[in-house]
Amino acid sequence: MKYNTKMYELGSKRSAIRELFEYGKKQARLVGEENVYDFSLGNPTVPAPEIVNNTIKKLMETKSSIELHGYTSAQGDAETREEIVCYLNRTYDTNFSADNLYMTMGAAASLSICFRALATSNEDEFIAIAPFFPEYRVFVEASNAKLVVVPPDTTNFQIKFEELEKRITPHTKGVIINSPNNPSGAVYSEETIKKLAKLLYEKQKEYGTDIFIISDEPYREIAYDGVEVPYVTKYYDNTLVCYSYSKSLSLPGERIGFVLVPDEATDSKDLYAAVCGAGRALGYVCAPSMFQKVVAKCIGNTGDINAYKINRDLLLEGLTKLGYHCYKPEGAFYLFVKALEPDEKAFCEKAKDENLLVVGASGFGCPGWVRISYCVDTEMIKRSLEAFKRLREKY
Repeated sequence: MKYNTKMYELGSKRSAIRELFEYGKKQARLVGEENVYDFSLGNPTVPAPEIVNNTIKKLMETKSSIELHGYTSAQGDAETREEIVCYLNRTYDTNFSADNLYMTMGAAASLSICFRALATSNEDEFIAIAPFFPEYRVFVEASNAKLVVVPPDTTNFQIKFEELEKRITPHTKGVIINSPNNPSGAVYSEETIKKLAKLLYEKQKEYGTDIFIISDEPYREIAYDGVEVPYVTKYYDNTLVCYSYSKSLSLPGERIGFVLVPDEATDSKDLYAAVCGAGRALGYVCAPSMFQKVVAKCIGNTGDINAYKINRDLLLEGLTKLGYHCYKPEGAFYLFVKALEPDEKAFCEKAKDENLLVVGASGFGCPGWVRISYCVDTEMIKRSLEAFKRLREKY
């Protein structure tokens, strides 16, 4: 039998995160769920806000089955797109229209669409800034382009601009940014975004090319202590925004989000058409119809962000007191922790002996660190601290 060997590799082996999650489920059956401390998956445990369920009920009562479950326009329901851009314009002082928006099956679809829309040859490159979500590599390579990685700034988790500049070439099609960041929880400051925009404007002029920022924003609303998350289109014209409601509304299983193509982008109408074409080629036309209508009525609402802040503070304080070196996250729901030995994979294996499931960060481009997902039950965090203490004592 002949098949695509690359696709076989992707399908026959889970990601490290999913592998750990499946291990945790098996271990829970052996030792009891309460004795397994699973910090592997970024699966929100904060319930969707009540407006989501109320909206679903109201739609079921007032809309016909065809209206709820039938096809929308390929690029998305017009009313939904209009509601979203009105919210964006009010919130960020922008000037988008419904025709700037393409509805998608979540941020993964949005990113895949953008890479496919921009990539024109196997020499094209997209730059990721470590630490970065490992699936970026899968999405980029599926578009027949190459992923180029900028090493991490492990002090502030901003951008090492001297390293970024070295990696920008005439083949660079885009720079992927993710703020608030998975896995570090860092938020790129306005200073960082301005500096990035300046560098890319200079490189565009130097090479006579277009270089896009692909801004991956599923955690935009999850920020703490009054930290502002800059809206990137206001700083750089060639920006594509990839958004998902998975985290803000706690709807990861519903797969709903969008791509935003601003008018200021080079040949924006043609670029939007390329986004539509990429969606068509990938089979991402007509995002889930009912949930397009749901998010249109729930815009501006979020799950209980304070619940994540409570978890962050509890875990950060607990691990710091035990002697772990942690980066204090400004957003998202991950704690980035320095492993207690150079080989973080060996550290993660020792953690598994205590039924602590944490994710090694080599796959995120940041070896020597681990990601701890704290979108979990607060009581589990409290129970886990004794296990973290035992792990620390092994060193």
